[in-house]
Amino acid sequence: MANISVLGAGGWGIAIAVLLNNNGHNVTIWSALQKEVDMLSSKRENEVSLPGITVSEKIKVTADLKEAITEKDIIILAVASSYIRSTAARLKGQIKDGQIIINVAKGIEDVTYMTMTDIIESEVENANVTVLSGPSHAEEVGRGLPTTCVVGAKTIETAQYIQNIFSSPVFRVYISPDILGIELGGALKNVIALAAGIADGLGYGDNTKAALITRGITEISRLGIAMGANKLTLYGLSGIGDLIVTCASMHSRNRRAGILIGKGATMKEAMKEVNMVVEGVYSTKSAVGLARKYHVNMPIIEAVNMILFEGLSAKDAVNELMLRDKTIEHPELLWDDINEA
Repeated sequence: MANISVLGAGGWGIAIAVLLNNNGHNVTIWSALQKEVDMLSSKRENEVSLPGITVSEKIKVTADLKEAITEKDIIILAVASSYIRSTAARLKGQIKDGQIIINVAKGIEDVTYMTMTDIIESEVENANVTVLSGPSHAEEVGRGLPTTCVVGAKTIETAQYIQNIFSSPVFRVYISPDILGIELGGALKNVIALAAGIADGLGYGDNTKAALITRGITEISRLGIAMGANKLTLYGLSGIGDLIVTCASMHSRNRRAGILIGKGATMKEAMKEVNMVVEGVYSTKSAVGLARKYHVNMPIIEAVNMILFEGLSAKDAVNELMLRDKTIEHPELLWDDINEA
């Protein structure tokens, strides 16, 4: 049995807390928003972010950060990616050396282009920072539907410890040393999911969705490999696995926002309608910046950026993508090599 604190009382934070409580651990949920604390304390449910999922009376709820992080075996950062830095900064000087912190947010910081674990490490230098990611909608994890994720950590001992904490008959956990690849897959798939939603909003079909998913993971892999991630990671749970579920499901805030944009809404109107943080919007500019920094071709992500921030119509963006110069699907595959084989 471990003492665990979940910082963040949105849908994903609640789902993780419910999972870990069901696994027999002592769980505390912290929120910076008093209204969330009051709601969870009185109704034992987040009626806005994860309606219908009951938070057990065994789970402690608090707005006191010091109380939440004191004497904890694991601290889970489950706030939205745009609040990771400010929340991590509040932990500075308050936690023990080697404290395990698990990041479950997905994003890349604008301007700095830092991943979430990079940000946490820069703010809490004495912590042991890890990541958990994969195809895992909070709505399904909270209901106990079978789900599989991957944990990234610097040592196999830490990875296996977290694996044992999270694993259950309904939550299978794999482990990996490739923290960067896990983070990039989780962040960049949100941008492709926006594109998939935009295509849905335009009335396009399954062929379009399959093309976006397939070419999307190609773009993600190009950048990931250029930055030092392993291609295998990006074709695993935190890459193509998360990409498929986010592009296909109506649980996805990114896909829902994309649908609204495809139907003519502005980015701000779509975010307001979805009424939750749409991580892909925040990651798009960073993804484009990284693509240019590493000289990587990412036409889908570039198109999403132009739709969101440069006034390009969704339909014109699709036309530009379809009418680009003709090319080879896999440049590394050569006719002579195939014929010789």
